[in-house]
Amino acid sequence: MTVQRVCFQLQVKPDRIEEYAGRHAAVWPDMLRALKETGWNNYSLFLRDDGLLIGYFETEFLEATRVGMAATEVNARWQAEMGEFFEDLDVGPDEGFLRLREVFNLEDQLAALDEIETIHLDSNDPHREVT
Repeated sequence: MTVQRVCFQLQVKPDRIEEYAGRHAAVWPDMLRALKETGWNNYSLFLRDDGLLIGYFETEFLEATRVGMAATEVNARWQAEMGEFFEDLDVGPDEGFLRLREVFNLEDQLAALDEIETIHLDSNDPHREVT
């Protein structure tokens, strides 16, 4: 199974930045468990001084991860509280984030390079059987 890397962006209201950061310094234990149980792996949030929020997580099935999390009671409570922190958001933060397109991944490119080099080395092997 291929792991999907998901990166997204939201905009925190300037007057709520410190409170937002504080809330994420001690996320509810049941929220942490729900995220992990529904497939949000290696999940991080990064916050710029102007409120630009970038999130990143890895999952095997993005839609199942989102649906699973949406079905939890703790997520409904968390989203209700967090929704007021964001600009220009008519839906919950977990539905309204802008997903960013991945344009580079070191491991993927190294793996492709290794595959190309292996094919090249094999084609130069004088003991290789030609069919």
